[in-house]
Amino acid sequence: MKSKIRYKFCVALLIVLTLFVSVLDVYSQQSPNVTAIEVQGVRRIEEGAIKAKISQKTGAPLSQEKTTDDIKTIFKMGYFEDVNVQIEPFEGGVKVKYMVIEKPTIVKVDFQGNKEFKDDELKEKIGLAAGAISDVSLINDNANRLRVFYEDEGYFLAQIVPVVNKTKDGEASVTYQINEGEKVKIKTISFDGNKKISTRKIKKVMKTSERGIFSWITGTGYYKKQDMYSDLEKIRDLYYNNGYLKVTVGEPRLELVDNNKKMVINIAISEGDQFTVSSVDVQGIKVYPKEELMGMLKMKKGMIFNREILKKDVTALSDQYANKGYALVSVGPDLKSDEQSKSVGITYSITEGDKYKIGRIDISGNTKTKDKVIRREIRLNEGDEFDASSLKRSYERLNNLQFFETIDMAPKPKAELKEVDLDVKVKEKETGFISVGGGYSTIDSVMGMVDVTQGNLFGTGQYVKLRAELGGKTSYYELSYKDPWFMDKELTFGASVYNTKREYDNFDRQSTGAGVNFGKYYGEYWHLGIGYNFEITKMNNIDPDSSSVVKDQEGSATTSKITLVASRDSRNNYLDPVRGSRNAASVAFAGLGGTNAFLKTELESSWYFPLWEVSTFHLKGTIGYSSDLFGKKLPLYERFYVGGIHTVRGVDYGDAGPKDINGDPIGGFTELVLTAEYIFPIFPDYKFKGVVFTDAGRAYDKGETIGSNLKHTAGAGIRWISPIGPIRVEWGYNLNKKEGESSSRVEFMFGSFF
Repeated sequence: MKSKIRYKFCVALLIVLTLFVSVLDVYSQQSPNVTAIEVQGVRRIEEGAIKAKISQKTGAPLSQEKTTDDIKTIFKMGYFEDVNVQIEPFEGGVKVKYMVIEKPTIVKVDFQGNKEFKDDELKEKIGLAAGAISDVSLINDNANRLRVFYEDEGYFLAQIVPVVNKTKDGEASVTYQINEGEKVKIKTISFDGNKKISTRKIKKVMKTSERGIFSWITGTGYYKKQDMYSDLEKIRDLYYNNGYLKVTVGEPRLELVDNNKKMVINIAISEGDQFTVSSVDVQGIKVYPKEELMGMLKMKKGMIFNREILKKDVTALSDQYANKGYALVSVGPDLKSDEQSKSVGITYSITEGDKYKIGRIDISGNTKTKDKVIRREIRLNEGDEFDASSLKRSYERLNNLQFFETIDMAPKPKAELKEVDLDVKVKEKETGFISVGGGYSTIDSVMGMVDVTQGNLFGTGQYVKLRAELGGKTSYYELSYKDPWFMDKELTFGASVYNTKREYDNFDRQSTGAGVNFGKYYGEYWHLGIGYNFEITKMNNIDPDSSSVVKDQEGSATTSKITLVASRDSRNNYLDPVRGSRNAASVAFAGLGGTNAFLKTELESSWYFPLWEVSTFHLKGTIGYSSDLFGKKLPLYERFYVGGIHTVRGVDYGDAGPKDINGDPIGGFTELVLTAEYIFPIFPDYKFKGVVFTDAGRAYDKGETIGSNLKHTAGAGIRWISPIGPIRVEWGYNLNKKEGESSSRVEFMFGSFF
């Protein structure tokens, strides 16, 4: 009986003990509340900046998970070498202390071992300076920047080692130890496996090249990793554009030769088979008839596949929709190749989307130029239907102002409103300058020049210029003003005063005059203008042996002239056009006042056609007619003179036209000038171009048939849009030279291209 009682007692006691232990265990697992949080060890970093990142809060139970995450978060701030947490009892709970050790602050950055480049030059190449945090990844990243810089300069073997020296009070200095080595020039570039496309054609698309004669100007002939990998893509594109869909281009193999002074580059190519187009189709269309879109496509069945044409077709289809408000249209080309027939079927899948309107147009970056000057060039208004072609034209117009280094026009669609906001960001450049210098012209020999110009007066887009030139044969002074948006309307206004003196072979001419003109824009490209000019001219120092034609015009004369001009200009860039045209017609009438009376008309047509995306074919024609009126003779200085850099190159000024009995040019009553040019890039990055041309032209006296006995020339030259302005140097050869004429001429001109 007693044993049973003991047994029951033990069981009961065991149950009670078990429950007690469970209660203690539960109690022990309850975390204490956090009654305080501290951050210790900060010196330069604000304590509040760290506390803002902490997820553990006062008044909440202590969480090991949160404190662990907090350590990671504080580390990610990038300012600390070490972070840990300490817990201690505090006012009935616990205090959480985040203990940090800040990274040193860099107080000095210098270089050792650099001989070819000064410290200041190297500092410009890195993004590390005194005051920055001593971060290992940042320091190493800047070491890589220096390596890339040295590599681009030809020092392929340059070694850059960063050394960090910690000093007292948490400061550090960084020294980049540099072993420049010698320049490594590219000796040869070769290819393995190219059978269908020649090595010459492949090299032509590459930026990387062997060291050549002009490399000292362009900086080419050295291995640059970024350029090389871009070249690999260009090689692939070359093959894709010739139907080789399965081409593979290997990594370049680099080998140093000639005691590590030169480099040999080899690229392996597996060409594969050439594919033709088996079919072309368009799907997903609702807005346009299928036949209309199919007619736009350049890719046709039976052609050799060409990815460049494919891209143009995609662009053409996208533009067709985007020009009608479909801002989010998507055109995806689907290719299905057949290995057996070596053909590919192409389907352009179109997702049309909805029509969009223009929402807000925001302009930024213009610290000087007024908003209205930019806004009036934008061919879209808020509320207009979205139009990609108008957007493109807006960019061209802003670029032609020559006020900005960069222009970014970013459409930002808002699907819920079916609107597209337009963010226009510009980076301004200097539009005013004072230049004092000299130059050389084949017409005027050595000349000095002073030019004070402001092309964006007070940020209004107005233009004012004060110019003085003094040359061996010419002096010229001018003050001019132009407002392209007179009274904030699509009107133009201009005014000028000038004085010029010119020494010809057999007489001198001095002219003083003033003019004013008004005009109006019509549509996108048309402009009509009217101008009035009054000029006083004096002809003296006439050679005693001059002909009567010259002697008859000795003395002073006045010209009161009205000129009407109509022009259409669709060039994409006024300074260096690639596409578009400029056509102009002018009629000048003198006789309402003044002593001179004449009629003078001129028609000019100039067309630019892009070829192969990189070059331009240019055609230009000019025809002129003049006539004396009211029994008064046409002044010599109002006649047409053909010959020289602006008309027929390779022929002296006025040589392609009438001459007096002494063989001196006297100008013609009519003229015809024809030009054909092929303009191609030589060094695209430097805006350095080459040109080959042929000219034909002549000025004619009364009674001569216009178009007869043309003077023909051909030649070549270079054109450079230099930092100080456009420069032309051109050599022309006289193809039908006559006695007394030069066989060729080198022409030089500083100024705008025609």
